Amino acid sequence: RLGGNPLTAVRFTDVITEESELREIFGWPSDRALNKETNSLDHHCRAIISKSPFILLGTSNSAGHCDVSPKGDYPGFVRVLDDKTVAIPDLPGNNRLDTLKNMLDNPQVGLIFLIPAMNETLRINGKVRLVRDSGLLESMAYQGKLPKLAIVVDVEEVFIHCPKAFMRSKLWSDENRIDRNELGSMAEILRDHAGLADCDVEELQLELGQKWVKELH
Repeated sequence: RLGGNPLTAVRFTDVITEESELREIFGWPSDRALNKETNSLDHHCRAIISKSPFILLGTSNSAGHCDVSPKGDYPGFVRVLDDKTVAIPDLPGNNRLDTLKNMLDNPQVGLIFLIPAMNETLRINGKVRLVRDSGLLESMAYQGKLPKLAIVVDVEEVFIHCPKAFMRSKLWSDENRIDRNELGSMAEILRDHAGLADCDVEELQLELGQKWVKELH
């Protein structure tokens, strides 16, 4: 039964613990699925990266704490340094540093590159270095924004990911666009999650909006 005491872990009677059990359900990948993986960036990968304005960056520390951080800017903001290396400019955020702290503890990372209206995605797995070389940072500056550091990823695995998830979700379809007012505003969510019971929601939303605009320029 799902639900119950929210402080108690949900229990199940049939839990998979071995790869052999997974294979009984899903079978084995085709040669094509296996052979699409490469370890360097060809002209297709470079073209996708040059048009991508948004990535998801996955990390974990040695204790297994995971984090997926969205990063976005102008199309091509992730720089291809050579066939085995990409650099991601890291701009000011909320200073939680969850992703960066994970990288210091465990340099293995995963990237997914997205392009609006494109259902396929590019996935890169590799090992990261946090770089402060002034020449690299200056070369990645855009409209006066200088990165605080560069997340340099040494590519180990690259492959194009099939479009099924985006086709099923119709992510880019107008019919799936919601009225933003159907959900709580950022200020309302922050008030409730951070325990800001006495804050003025309208003032907080205005403050957040001004902060975001300032950090974008």
